[in-house]
Amino acid sequence: MKKTRRQGPSRERLATVGEDGSRLVVHPADTRGRFTVLRRVAAVLLIAVYVLLPWIPVNGYPAVFFDLANLRFHLFGATLSVHDLWLGFFLITGLAFSLFFVTALFGRIWCGWACPQTVFLEHVFRRIERFLEGDAVARKRLDQSPWTAEKFLRRGTKHVLFLVCAALIAHILLSYFVSIPGLWGMITHSPLEHWRPFVFIVIATGLLYFNFSWFREQLCIIICPYGRLQSALIDDDSIVIGYDEKRGEPRGRTHGRERDPHLGDCVDCFRCVQVCPTGIDIRQGLQLECIGCANCIDACDKVMDRLGRPRGLIRYDSLNGLAGKPRRILRPRIILYTVLLVIGLVVASVSISRYEPATFNIVRLQGAAYYVDETSVRNQFTVRVINKTMESQRYTLEARPAADGIEGFSIVGWDAPVTVEANGEVVRPLVLRIARGAYNGGFPVRVELHDEGGTVALSHTVEFIGPDPRLFKAHEKAVP
Repeated sequence: MKKTRRQGPSRERLATVGEDGSRLVVHPADTRGRFTVLRRVAAVLLIAVYVLLPWIPVNGYPAVFFDLANLRFHLFGATLSVHDLWLGFFLITGLAFSLFFVTALFGRIWCGWACPQTVFLEHVFRRIERFLEGDAVARKRLDQSPWTAEKFLRRGTKHVLFLVCAALIAHILLSYFVSIPGLWGMITHSPLEHWRPFVFIVIATGLLYFNFSWFREQLCIIICPYGRLQSALIDDDSIVIGYDEKRGEPRGRTHGRERDPHLGDCVDCFRCVQVCPTGIDIRQGLQLECIGCANCIDACDKVMDRLGRPRGLIRYDSLNGLAGKPRRILRPRIILYTVLLVIGLVVASVSISRYEPATFNIVRLQGAAYYVDETSVRNQFTVRVINKTMESQRYTLEARPAADGIEGFSIVGWDAPVTVEANGEVVRPLVLRIARGAYNGGFPVRVELHDEGGTVALSHTVEFIGPDPRLFKAHEKAVP
């Protein structure tokens, strides 16, 4: 009887969707190997960073603390106010271009090694699942078996632990916004006293539980746009996970070479498919569902080791490398991303170096541009001072003509120091005045703001304007 070739996943449809449109649950088999070990070490480090950052104090605050209550953002010792959110533009764009740069070089290494979805799913939730329900074969068998006391106990325990893990992740996330002491205070009091954070925890826990217990790889395939963006970010020289078709084809069983010496190294064992967390067959080429986790590499290497054949049938390589062509590292997109990163870094460095702990604005009042009375010419402004520090500050305002030889000039409204509370602001009128007899036309005025410690020295230059001095005699009683 002629044997039919074993059928695997097809590129014509998603591996997690059946022909009738139903969801196909993926139970990836466990694997061991050098990349699995490295990914697990990386996952432990990333989870440790996620958990510990709210605990590590830097300059009296957590290393990362988004203090929404006081509109403060503490990042590794630097404190920014809500007025400095524009600096976040450099952070976001820097991360984006860094991801583009890394993707152009190494493909979807972020997805397989550092994405929180992969880190928590593969190294927390699936570890719990494998511990309680067994390997992939045992889990599939448990899916198909009727509900018994043992199945209920295993599945119930698994989902309870999933809920606990989801709640822990949600609480740690909340601590980034309320701090660890604030979080503990909320936990030890009635939810009604802090109902907004409580609602956040309930919703976040529910979403995390739903994602990691059922939705899983569908988040990467359906919702996350990065998988679709990779086609625009990578090229034939980017490092991806690929199958060496020249070496592996035509496929044959282990002892097939005895009958046909032209058979390739692939024995069609489907081990690469069994360990894939998205259920694809990497031998069909680069696919949207591939997250670059390297499970298939470790699985194939173990098969090659048992057969006494060289490793690397499935490996990290570029499409050019898999085709036997030379790979270029320096190419137009790499140069472009590098230039954009350098420009962003320079602009961000200059912006941060000019950061001031206070903001000072001066705006001319609406209405008449100037006022003239019997003794003086006046210009009226509004001064806004924002204190971006965590302590109240006293500020003084000085105004003087930028040009020499102007007398009879004075200010009204800021003749004494003004106290501005922490993260507060003060808005006050400022009147610039010059004696009518001393006015000989418009001139620039330099307005300076100082704090008592001398760390703030901000200034603006405004134009003092008035009528043509030659018209004073003709319009002595006219007030604009």
